[in-house]
Amino acid sequence: MPSIQVENLYKVFGRRADEAVRGLLSGDDGTETAVPGTTAAVVDVSFDVRSGEIFVVMGLSGSGKSTLLRMLNGILPATHGRVQLDDVELTAMSARQIRDMRKRHMSMVFQHFALFPHRSVLQNAAYGLQIQGLGKHERLERARQALSLVGLDGWEDRLPEQLSGGMQQRVGLARALAADTDVLLMDEAFSALDPLIRREMQDQLLSLQRQLGKTIVFITHDLNEAMRLGDRIAVMRSGRIVQIGTAEAILTEPADDYVSEFVRDVDRARVLTARSVMDKPLHTVPSSASPDEALRTMDEQQLSTVVVVDETGAPVGAVQESDAREAVRHRRSTVDAAQRPVSRVRGDTAVSELFTAASGPLPLAVVDEHGTLIGVVHQAALLAALGEVERAPDRTEGEDR
Repeated sequence: MPSIQVENLYKVFGRRADEAVRGLLSGDDGTETAVPGTTAAVVDVSFDVRSGEIFVVMGLSGSGKSTLLRMLNGILPATHGRVQLDDVELTAMSARQIRDMRKRHMSMVFQHFALFPHRSVLQNAAYGLQIQGLGKHERLERARQALSLVGLDGWEDRLPEQLSGGMQQRVGLARALAADTDVLLMDEAFSALDPLIRREMQDQLLSLQRQLGKTIVFITHDLNEAMRLGDRIAVMRSGRIVQIGTAEAILTEPADDYVSEFVRDVDRARVLTARSVMDKPLHTVPSSASPDEALRTMDEQQLSTVVVVDETGAPVGAVQESDAREAVRHRRSTVDAAQRPVSRVRGDTAVSELFTAASGPLPLAVVDEHGTLIGVVHQAALLAALGEVERAPDRTEGEDR
């Protein structure tokens, strides 16, 4: 079930915002309104965020992504439309109800840390719990646990100025985790960090998500970050969402020329996966099959190699045509004597990792989480994927998109 639902959301700034929305609803294009003195920042946005997923909203500066985030927790009131958190409509709440919702159900991690300089790391991490009204002992204990989750054991008594930028952002993340809310909103949370520290924080977030399974809405202007973190990604342009999908879908099936240009410089080898380049349907033989049966399958399907699977559907090897013919000559009863070991990879393995897993002419066996064969990746597909990566044009140094 969706944790957050957004329907036909608009945010127009200016005294005649309602009039401007009526014009947009009647067909005005873009964010330009026919009403002087008004600016449309978010236009007709609809999406849902599933419980337990990282939903990334990405776009260039001025695309409306941060405005959208601030409507999700009621910091900015919507001009039109609806935001629902589980079964409660946020856009119908009073100011007091919204404040209570933020305390108990939705935390926020800011770009510039937003730490109190005169409070210790522990006190900063416990601040959300103090707002909730928890007793001192309980809130400090929960804050310690949250700091431990983000790797800040032993730093509880330091002041923010004594911490690096990455450590300060960890405190901000710990503060959100200590509140133990269902939803985390993260607004360009890592963009102020150096590239190496930023990568470490992305790793930290993914690790924590595997442990905690929070519902996260993450705002970024960095496409590589979006594709690394997001279970799904919403691409925004001029206040509108132009595409929602997985990183792989957006990369391989861009909705329009804008998205196509936007993803032009993405490191495809790190986004595309074995699942996206594997061959299906599968043509396999059971481990009990004879060499003749293997040869028949290869002849019918015009293959030079066939994967051998056991009774559970797991790959146990591969048989090449020459080996199968040799087994026939020696009157082997099954393909066991003819098969060779085959490398296994998970369906979500990045293409960049497949080259090291490949061994000789045999295909890679792609398996699901249960070890069942779901596809094979042949050398030709790997070379084609590599060609796609190499053909991706380099971004001109200093170019801003």
